Amino acid sequence: MALVSDSPPDSVLVPRQYQEEIFLKAQQRNVIAVLDTGSGKTLISALLIKWIATQETPQKKVIVFLVPKVPLVEQQSRFIAQHTSLRVAQVHSDVSAGVMDRARWTNLFSQSDVLVMTGQIFLNILTHSHWSMNKVSLLIFDECHHARKNHPYTTVMAIYRACPEIDRPKVFGMTACPSWSSDLRQTSLANLEKNLNSKIVTVQEHLDEFARYSSKPTEVIRQFPSPPPVYLEYPIPPIWSRFDYSQIPASVDIPWQQLNGRYLFTLENLGIFAAELFLYSDLQTRISELLHPQDLNEMESLRVRYLYTDVPSETNDTRDHRIPELRDLCEVLAEYQPFFEYVSDDQDESVPWSFRLGWCSPKVQTLVDILLESYTPDFHGIVFVDRRHIARVLSSIISRVSSLKGLITCAECVGHGGDEKGIAGGMPTERQRKIVNDFRDGKINLLIATPVAEEGLDFPACDLTVRFDAMQGMVGYVQSRGRARRATSTFVVMVQQNNTSDIHNYRSLSEREPHMKKLYQSGTFTSLSVLEGGQSEDEEDSSDYVYPTDLARRERFVVPSTGAILTYNMAIGLLGHLCALIPCDAFTRAQKPHYSGDFVSTVRLPPALPLPPEYLVYEGPRKHSKKEAKRAVAFKAVKALYALKVFDDHLLPAHGKSEAEVDDDPSQADNTAHVPEMMHVDVLSPWTLGSKLWSHPVCMDGKRVAGVVTGTPLPPTELVWDGTTLILGRAELVRFDMEEEYQQRKLMQEYTDLGLWWRVSARPRPAPLSCFLVPLLPNSCQPDFLAMEHLLKQSYGKSDWTGVDECAYDHTLVMNNMQHGRPFVLRKIRFDLTPLSRPPADSREAGFQTYWEHYKWLLRKRKGYFLEVPTDGPLIEAVLIPRQTSRTYQLLPRDRSADVIMASADDSRPFLFPMASTSVFSMSEGMFSLFALFPRLLHRVQDLWRAHSARASLGLPPILDDRLIEATTLPAAAAGFNNQRLETLGDSVLKLCSSVHLYNKFPHYHEGQLDNLRQRAISNRTLMFRAKAIGLERYLNVEGQNVRTWPTVVADDSPTRQDETCSDRSVKRRIARRSLQDCMEAIIGAGYLSGGVPMALQVGTALGLNFGGPVQWRFRYAPPPNTQLASARYSELQDALGYEFQHAELLQEALTHPSFRSGGKSYQRLEFLGDAVVDTVVMTYLFEKFPHANSGQLSSLRARAVCGPVLAYVAVRVLNLHEFLWADNSELTAAVEKYIPILQATSNRDIVLQSWAHDPPKVISDILESLIAAILIDSGYNLDKTVCIVEAIMHCVLEVLSPDLPPEPVSAFFLWAARSGCKRILLSKSSSRPESKQNDTVSVVVHDTTVVGPVTASSLPVARAFASEHARMILQSTDSDKALVRICDCKEQEVCASNTEPTRHDTVDEATEIGFAAVAQMELEKFTDPQEDQGLGDDLEAEKVPDADIEMSTCLVT
Repeated sequence: MALVSDSPPDSVLVPRQYQEEIFLKAQQRNVIAVLDTGSGKTLISALLIKWIATQETPQKKVIVFLVPKVPLVEQQSRFIAQHTSLRVAQVHSDVSAGVMDRARWTNLFSQSDVLVMTGQIFLNILTHSHWSMNKVSLLIFDECHHARKNHPYTTVMAIYRACPEIDRPKVFGMTACPSWSSDLRQTSLANLEKNLNSKIVTVQEHLDEFARYSSKPTEVIRQFPSPPPVYLEYPIPPIWSRFDYSQIPASVDIPWQQLNGRYLFTLENLGIFAAELFLYSDLQTRISELLHPQDLNEMESLRVRYLYTDVPSETNDTRDHRIPELRDLCEVLAEYQPFFEYVSDDQDESVPWSFRLGWCSPKVQTLVDILLESYTPDFHGIVFVDRRHIARVLSSIISRVSSLKGLITCAECVGHGGDEKGIAGGMPTERQRKIVNDFRDGKINLLIATPVAEEGLDFPACDLTVRFDAMQGMVGYVQSRGRARRATSTFVVMVQQNNTSDIHNYRSLSEREPHMKKLYQSGTFTSLSVLEGGQSEDEEDSSDYVYPTDLARRERFVVPSTGAILTYNMAIGLLGHLCALIPCDAFTRAQKPHYSGDFVSTVRLPPALPLPPEYLVYEGPRKHSKKEAKRAVAFKAVKALYALKVFDDHLLPAHGKSEAEVDDDPSQADNTAHVPEMMHVDVLSPWTLGSKLWSHPVCMDGKRVAGVVTGTPLPPTELVWDGTTLILGRAELVRFDMEEEYQQRKLMQEYTDLGLWWRVSARPRPAPLSCFLVPLLPNSCQPDFLAMEHLLKQSYGKSDWTGVDECAYDHTLVMNNMQHGRPFVLRKIRFDLTPLSRPPADSREAGFQTYWEHYKWLLRKRKGYFLEVPTDGPLIEAVLIPRQTSRTYQLLPRDRSADVIMASADDSRPFLFPMASTSVFSMSEGMFSLFALFPRLLHRVQDLWRAHSARASLGLPPILDDRLIEATTLPAAAAGFNNQRLETLGDSVLKLCSSVHLYNKFPHYHEGQLDNLRQRAISNRTLMFRAKAIGLERYLNVEGQNVRTWPTVVADDSPTRQDETCSDRSVKRRIARRSLQDCMEAIIGAGYLSGGVPMALQVGTALGLNFGGPVQWRFRYAPPPNTQLASARYSELQDALGYEFQHAELLQEALTHPSFRSGGKSYQRLEFLGDAVVDTVVMTYLFEKFPHANSGQLSSLRARAVCGPVLAYVAVRVLNLHEFLWADNSELTAAVEKYIPILQATSNRDIVLQSWAHDPPKVISDILESLIAAILIDSGYNLDKTVCIVEAIMHCVLEVLSPDLPPEPVSAFFLWAARSGCKRILLSKSSSRPESKQNDTVSVVVHDTTVVGPVTASSLPVARAFASEHARMILQSTDSDKALVRICDCKEQEVCASNTEPTRHDTVDEATEIGFAAVAQMELEKFTDPQEDQGLGDDLEAEKVPDADIEMSTCLVT
């Protein structure tokens, strides 16, 4: 899907008079415009679109332009976009799977004015009620003659007729020929009018002008001789004679009988060389696909070539050992390669493979003569054939004809639909587009085309159009002839001599066309309701004809809640789509409904659908035709499955995107699209001022020191830091003196601000504080206002040293006038020194004759200060105290051996000041120490208050306080802890809880449906929606830890700023939207750690997640008691597990592959559940074992343990599960048996480190996961027991895991490259198959030298991994010619960083040297700077206050 244009039109539409004539008729009613090819029908539709767009409508309506084939979507959408100013969207068939995504369709329709799409896609949209017919203002049908039988056009119009007439859109049809029939039966035209609810119109008033612009070519019949029985001149034996295909087993997917039929057809029409060329090319294509490295040996071959250094890097061609049965055939084809792939420019008889026109049929030789006769310098021509393989072979032959070289440049043009393999398969869309464009531009002047080129595609007028094969009807005749629309053009019909039937058919079409034109020009043909007798057009194809009685009995089902529509024509497709979603591996055939019976049809659904047996088989009513019987039984089956909720209310397979059964339909999550990446939110805060203030006593090491006063009652809190224990007591209401309240509030502001200035930050606080730390009255929680007033009178301290003796040493604050703004602690009074004493050599003042001279020099540096320096009196020895600027505190027990609580200054020597210029600050030691811890205490209190508020408001269970705080703390807070570890754990728990609920709630859903439901339930969009719905952002901790800018102040926009009696408990904060979904998962993880799965269920229910409620699983889902024990066959398995099953059917289901048709269930649903169980068990194990591992490390370790190769290793090495597998597929059994020795020979460490290099059959890991799920269910959902079993059987791989493991090969290569310093490395990507858009090949290029590659694999990630690992091995090997030390000169060249590092706005692309260097650097930073450590170093930073004096008046609130 793509928006083509929403810009002004490139040109103004100037219609001709005959186009205006049709346009005026279209304004008045629904019409079908019948005009010749190239006469401008699309321009009329554009005029109508512009006119409709100007009409006012009461609701949002769109214009829908329907085309029959995908190539026309782009062509018509671009034309409309160029000639209108409307928003035009094109919808391609390759996004049809998007029919499951309602939000995507809703957004597309809301953002577009015109949508161009195929009829089938629009039918799907209407069927599933993504849009409705009453929201369409104009419905255009391009090539509308397709509106017959069961074409999507016809079904769309059936929905149109079911819409109330007042709500129907206008209809406009376009075609060059309205009738498929070659006779003059009027029913054909009447049928078309009826099907489209429109009137056929053509030009009637401006015929002369119309004739000038719709020239007819000269029509010629060209006869050719019959083909010879044998081609005696053909020099080599036929390929068929060189091998016996009956000896090739049926398991090799080559349809020999079909190939033989096509070979004979090609031989008859094109000759022996063409038939042999077809067979050679088709077999080469099919064998190439079979031998492409998407086979079981891919990983083994790649390991041998790129990992094992003792094996030569180049291996022999693997064709013969991959499929031994094709060895002889490959050798035969290799002999023919020079003959078919060498194209000679001459006819030298000495060259045995030089092409001869005599090897071709007379029909081809005649075509060559026609081309030579018709050639002109600006020649354009099209040769129409019926079959794709004929088009490709004929194009190749034309290119080999020497007489046409330099004249004709040829290419084939075929459709791209269908699943056909070989050269009869479809053409990639990009290649088809290129060929069409080259033909328009003249780079190609001859197309060999199938009927795909007959209609719609915008080709230039051709000089020659050739019907190489017989015409099948009037539409093909008119449209193919319409390509030759110049007056000098020629339309050639090739007919074999003496073939009177083909000649008669052509002449019949030619003679009847003028009569048919007169018929619809006059508009006098009889309507279908009046006609009696005769066969209608649909009756001509009896296989698709619907008898009137059957038609009358057809049902139509509409879902009342959504308006989704089910009809007979749609039912078969819906059943097929349901079955196509059933997961299948390489050894399981695609699941399809099986229809049987003739006029009473029976449909059997695949047993992989988890339905009771009685719901897998349906029998329909008796009908008059087989096709109608098939439609009827499909209709019955879909209705029944809808009742079982297998189809949802939009008639989609219950799949997640539209799942109405999921609690509180998560489709509402689409409403989060408007949430910006960075959100401005209101976060709750306890720090407020109001009419009531609350005092909370603070005890330090058991002694009450002060009180915290704010407008919110705070929870009791304990904080331990640096060996000091703080306890915040219960709140008590502050009792103000009514007359003095204003002054008393002001005292608390000034006192707290003074303490912060001395001990925390000297920066001014322009806003009022919202919490205070104040002294308390003895034996009371009330503030001591007199003590505050006394201290504030001596804000700078006092100069009177009376009473200061040795007892005050190390307990008294002092400040010197020459170091104003810097607090010191008195160490001692030096009566042995005076300002005139000589400083010792190791002192700060060394170099000066006296201390006095040092003081004078210090003052001279501070311009504007004139202080007298005393020359007598003792000196004061003091130590600078760094201000405490961090709010961090220790949340959970952890190793803080590296933390330094009060770092020493760089220079630990004491300061010496004259006592006469030094002041003593009389704040108590306890209060002074408490102010240093005040920021940390406030941080802890705030976190705890928010956690309690969240628990109460959101209805959360009693999660441990510290866990809930951790879960709601964002990394941006740099608090020394954050929610990322819990988020990683919570992600696994979320997946498990959702999986258990969905598994039990939807017993009839297969694994594919359950997986899509789970993805929807746990998606970031759903988590975001739930978080916004409950207002989670109000409880998040995002404030930074540096308090130089004090955070607990009254905001500028707070009502408290104007009125202190008004409380406001929220602050403005800015957070990333991703934080919401992370916190949702982190809270689940916190609940899980606090109380296991039972508490996690309570948490999920409180958060509104899809957990099925808070009731424990063992009460909800545990199976009833059962004594049917497993058979003795499983005794060894149960012994290895240490568990005995109580429900034998669960064990049997867990080990049954879908290929085993026993009538029972396969392991697929259990595997869905087991995947979540293993994920949670492993993540819990890692979380507890590695408490210091960060989120990224935990995720990486989980990915190493919970992957297919590692689980397969456990299944084989620990449990021998492969011996208990039930499967009925010889290829699967062989593949498993082949990989068992590889797993058995691999060590546990190697499988963990090199899991990326292994690809065992998925079934091995699947049955392990399904077995684990079976244990969980069989044990009555006893997760603790299941965890013990899983940890025991996975111990061999879990013990290998460590955060110190080397990274996977791609990351390892990036890290190594970054450390090496080389800036000229890149990963070049390409595709091994030109027709494929997807890259699957990687080469490593260093300094323009290809070190490794091309490495080709079935997927690009696999190729990247092997290429990266092998490149690192080569580059770091000193013995290699391509060692980095030999080819890299980056250090010598001193590559400038500006040339090797992209800017932040550049696209980082590892396929460029600059991009690779940037990715490598990012990988290095990620590896060396784990995110969990951020913020731990804040305590080491001491604020450095400049020498300039900081006036106290700037810090106090006046």
